Amino acid sequence: MNQKEIKELIEFLIDKDIAEFELERGDVKLRVKRGGAQTAPQVVTVATPMHVSATPVIAAPQAPVTAPAPPSAATEAPGSPPAAAEAEDESQWLMVKSPIVGTFYGAPSPGAPPFVKVGDTVSVGQVLCIVEAMKLMNEIESDHAGTIMKAYVVNGQPVEYGQKLFAVKP
Repeated sequence: MNQKEIKELIEFLIDKDIAEFELERGDVKLRVKRGGAQTAPQVVTVATPMHVSATPVIAAPQAPVTAPAPPSAATEAPGSPPAAAEAEDESQWLMVKSPIVGTFYGAPSPGAPPFVKVGDTVSVGQVLCIVEAMKLMNEIESDHAGTIMKAYVVNGQPVEYGQKLFAVKP
């Protein structure tokens, strides 16, 4: 796949308003994501097992990936305390962070129920999620007993060392 074909593909995706596209042809992989015009252009490269193209193609702007916010008391019940009061409570929460770089999985297998959800009570040593690194499934256990108040990542999302995974209210 040459640069001209990639440009034509990107123009087609923009014309048809397709936000995400992935193509795998032989040993060439191409992934294009785009979003609103408020972000800077994303550089897309064509990669083969032994070669990465020296001429990147400028793709459509990409929207930042954000995890869906769990329902809060402010959105569920009228007359609930403002978000500022909730922010004060967050300082008391204990964070469960990723001990390794990898891919986050909230359930033991696809289609299975998640290990934990927001609002669940957890105990010390309880498995909260799996972080896959180099084809090894690493169970992440809770260091704290309490209630899951917030999930910071979504299933299948890459995570970094020390990245917040869950907030636990003791």
